[in-house]
Amino acid sequence: MIVLALDTAGVDCAAAIYDSGRNTVLGEASDMIGKGHAEHLMGIVDRALDQAGVTLSDVDRLAVTIGPGSFTGIRVGVAAARGFALSLNVPAVGITTLEVMAAAQREKMPGRPVLAAIDAKRDEIYLQSFAADGTPLDEARAVSVSEAKAFAAGFDGEITGSATPLLKPDVAGEQVNSFPISIVARLGAAASPNSGKPKPLYLRGPDAKPQAGYAIARV
Repeated sequence: MIVLALDTAGVDCAAAIYDSGRNTVLGEASDMIGKGHAEHLMGIVDRALDQAGVTLSDVDRLAVTIGPGSFTGIRVGVAAARGFALSLNVPAVGITTLEVMAAAQREKMPGRPVLAAIDAKRDEIYLQSFAADGTPLDEARAVSVSEAKAFAAGFDGEITGSATPLLKPDVAGEQVNSFPISIVARLGAAASPNSGKPKPLYLRGPDAKPQAGYAIARV
């Protein structure tokens, strides 16, 4: 199965072509742009396809990051994935950024549970914990920094994401919510194709206003 993976949920604009049968990334392209995903995404996809030596007609599945993350970026990626899936008549699946970040950390530290934590600003953190095998231990949620600190204090595992310095005082420097697009592709290949059309994951209440660079929430 050939998977086209897209990520526009954060500072990166990325695409990858993955052959699940051979467990091989055939091509990938990624630029750290911050903003302007809509203008860059098609060029990024073309670069990945060219590197892989395939065309869109060879794609069997779309995978896309659905957030939490950049409000505008998520919408761009999800719309593109759904558009490609419709035109190619193939399934599209959504992968959360928290899930991808946890998978990336497990590759660095195998056999350990992972707490994925994104600084959502406004004294909030997007949070979700995963077992050592990647199984979610709870739901993705937006919690206050104090609540997240209390949860992290009792968590026996690795912590990853931009909120890490808020939860671990010994971690210095800025942490970026960035990960290899190849991980999105692999998770997308393993996901159920019957999970429904991908849609943005919003973790704040219906009255929340978009914060610059971050997704609002509706649950």
